[in-house]
Amino acid sequence: MKTIKHFALLAGAMTGTAGLLAWPHMALAHASEGGFVLLLPTDLYVVGGVTAVAATVILLALMPGALADRLFRPAHLSPVHLLPTHLLPAPRSLGLRHVTSLASAALLGFALWAGQAGPRDPLANPLPLLIWSVFWIGMVSVQGLIGNHWRWTNPWTGPAAVLRWLIGPAPLRYPRRLGHLPALVTYLGFAAILLADIAPSDPARLARYVGLYAGLTLILTALFGPAWLVRGEGLTVLMRAYARTALLGRNRGRLSLGLPGWRVLDGPAMPLGLALFIIVMLGTGSFDGLNETFWWFGKIGINPLEFPGRSAVIASNLLGLLVANLGLIAVFAATLRLGLWLARSDMGLAPAIRLFAPSILPIALGYHIGHYLTAALVEAQYALAALTDPLARGWDLLGLGTFYVTTGFFNEQGSVRVIFLAQAGAVVLGHILAILLAHALAVRAFGTSRRAALSQAPIALFMIAYTLFGLWLLASPRGV
Repeated sequence: MKTIKHFALLAGAMTGTAGLLAWPHMALAHASEGGFVLLLPTDLYVVGGVTAVAATVILLALMPGALADRLFRPAHLSPVHLLPTHLLPAPRSLGLRHVTSLASAALLGFALWAGQAGPRDPLANPLPLLIWSVFWIGMVSVQGLIGNHWRWTNPWTGPAAVLRWLIGPAPLRYPRRLGHLPALVTYLGFAAILLADIAPSDPARLARYVGLYAGLTLILTALFGPAWLVRGEGLTVLMRAYARTALLGRNRGRLSLGLPGWRVLDGPAMPLGLALFIIVMLGTGSFDGLNETFWWFGKIGINPLEFPGRSAVIASNLLGLLVANLGLIAVFAATLRLGLWLARSDMGLAPAIRLFAPSILPIALGYHIGHYLTAALVEAQYALAALTDPLARGWDLLGLGTFYVTTGFFNEQGSVRVIFLAQAGAVVLGHILAILLAHALAVRAFGTSRRAALSQAPIALFMIAYTLFGLWLLASPRGV
């Protein structure tokens, strides 16, 4: 019942967001305009990708249970234990992480100012490039691939530490009954702007959104303390979740390296709200690709070759975002329920969701990388150009000289083949890691390889279908 109420609140929040998104302004086609549509070939990659994942499922059915668990055991890199750290320091101390956080906050503050005072071109203004290219494409990918840089680059923890030093401890206790519901709401609000706003890259418009979000985050952190960042601030929760898939992390106080996803096995069971948040991460990322396809435009009655503008798809995209996430939660829960029945387990559905939801993090990350790879190759150049001349005044702060953005690598067969392989490889590898991780979790939960394989059969079929779906999204013609 609580889950139903939570998603009723989410539906209301997204409906209310539609009013803000309908604010009249110039319509831009994408959240970031430097993207380049490069369609993945459908034949060899789809067949090869699904075959690879299916072979992994068969292999797991024959694999000794302990082997799957051993694959995710990390290797310690640091010889001594690291000092324990906390999200916020004592009131009169500022650690190095908070100094770097203050630097991130200063950079965000400059970008907010440039959003109002800088050039109107989203590809020349630092703010859209910082939010949609540097953060959403680059920093999220690095967080999931390499390690938890958000501990150092989070723009909220440093200012929050300064506020704590100035005004003392937080006056209010975060209501634990809310769980991660505020994070779900704030993350879906971010996704709604990305997918449904009529001009998400307009610098002045984006500055209003980001300024409002930053102000509310600092106020709520001052009121509730670091608990707000851990449970209520959607982007921090997203980054902390992706840190579980990174190669590098801390294990028993030591810097360690392991197969992506090893921190899922190393950590404690997560709350149900955070597990649902992870499913929503995958559902939102999938709809981010689906809403650009000819198939989607056909479903909402729009000719993609005569696209009338983003204002025509606000309601349909918001509804699609909500339905995609609720549908994915329902399918994921149904496959888990069927698996528990096959394994003759008395585990409840809620504990099963808490246990197995983290296993889909590699899928979400793999599709995020595959979907945005072509955009990253182009927009990284625009971000570099904006960094050397942030206000379009003819400056050359980095000494780059005459700088031209190129897309020539999309015209060469060799480079295009590498891009195709990287996109397909990211999706397929993410699914293979997810199946391995889910099997290791199942072996721990059910004790034997046979019961683990039975419990994972339905969700493995779901993951194979999702592999096909992810590759189809990369290959499907797009209208915007």
